[in-house]
Parts: sequence; structure tokens; C-alpha cells
Amino acid sequence: MTAMSFLQGPALVAAAITMGLVAGLFYAYTCSVMPGLARTDDRTFVGAMRRINTAILNGWFAACFGGAPVLTVLAAALHLSQDARPVLPWIVAALVLYGVMLAITMGINVPLNNALDAAGDPDRVTDLAAVRERFETAWVRWNLIRTLACVAAFCCLTWALVMYGRIGLPNGS
Repeated sequence: MTAMSFLQGPALVAAAITMGLVAGLFYAYTCSVMPGLARTDDRTFVGAMRRINTAILNGWFAACFGGAPVLTVLAAALHLSQDARPVLPWIVAALVLYGVMLAITMGINVPLNNALDAAGDPDRVTDLAAVRERFETAWVRWNLIRTLACVAAFCCLTWALVMYGRIGLPNGS
């Protein structure tokens, strides 16, 4: 067994775990955070979202958000050998889906977050309803789409793990 083949399983597991954590984060926003905030007044909504957008920029989030694609690329690279090829399409599909999520996040959700932040302190904004209106519907819609993409990526990696298990350990071990 080579060092490369020995790392196939652990890399795939690590990719699936980090992908699952990111998918779970977006899912939590979809089914609890945003519906909960939707029931608040404009000042509470804008203030809470601004605080959440600041709080999420931390090492734990960065490790998973950045680790998921890095570990997925590593898993793909480790599954390039002929005997591991049945796993590779599922890993690549996960990577493509994560790319879709990243494009939505960087192209839509982050700019919406930045615009919300640029609106200023909720205590000083004269028309909080307008600030919220420009943000909420679009952010929620695109968060749902990126959630679905990320959950699908997680499902692909989960299936890749199933395929990896069916192939067996490298060199028949």
C-alpha cells in the first residue's frame, strides 16, 4: 500500500465532514435563522444580520468553508488511479456543486451582506424597512439555492464514500 492510497479514505472522510458542516450551516440559516429573523421588526433584523455577518468570520468557519474545497480537491487527486476511478466522478461532482455555492456566496450573498453593513448602524438609519427590503428576499432566496448546492455536494461525497467502501481498501487489504 502506498502512502497515496493510504490517504484516499481519510481525505475523502475529511472532505465529507467539512462539506457536511458547511451544508449544515447553510441549512440552519434556511430553516431556523432566517425564518426566526423574518418574525422580527426591521431594526432587530438589520442589527442581528449585521452582527451575524461579523461573528461568522472566525477560524472555525474558515477552516470548514476553505477546508471543504481543499480536502475535496485532495480526495480527487488521490482517486486518480485506475482502481479508484469509480469514486472520482462523485468527488468531482461535489467539487462542481461547491463551486456553484461559492459563486452564489461571493457573487450574491456577500455583496448583499456588504450592502447591509454599508447601510450603517440601525440606530442611525432613517429607513430600515427599505434596507431590509433590499436585502432579505434576495438573500433568503439565494441562500436556499446555495444550501441545495452544498447539500447535494455533501450527498455526492457521501456516495463517494459508499463507492470507496465497495471498492475495498487499496491493494486488497
